[in-house]
Amino acid sequence: QVQLVESGGGLVQTGSSLRLSCAASAASGRTIMGWLRQAPGKEREFVAGISWGSTRILYADSVKGRFTISRDNAKDTVYLQMDSLKPEDTAIYYCAIQQGQLPISTVTSRYDYWGQGTQVTVSS
Repeated sequence: QVQLVESGGGLVQTGSSLRLSCAASAASGRTIMGWLRQAPGKEREFVAGISWGSTRILYADSVKGRFTISRDNAKDTVYLQMDSLKPEDTAIYYCAIQQGQLPISTVTSRYDYWGQGTQVTVSS
């Protein structure tokens, strides 16, 4: 079973940048990978997803133009570059694998394997 480990979270000020990484313990195959987040008192929500060949990318409207998802299949790693961070981006960020074919899903229950999460806190 593939294990996912996120890193790169932290405490930053509004307008700052962070880069999250998610490393898979083994080759995850030609799967879709996504970043999702959960803020205190809120449901987990989709942030961004990327197909295996990086030909399909999807962002939540709330992060479009500020966040960039990418992946390096040779390293079994997916990244989330977060720029122009806002306090409302504060959440635990999870990477996850969506098994199966396209399209990239925004439904959290479609993601089968999850990392333990990394905390991102943006102060105002």
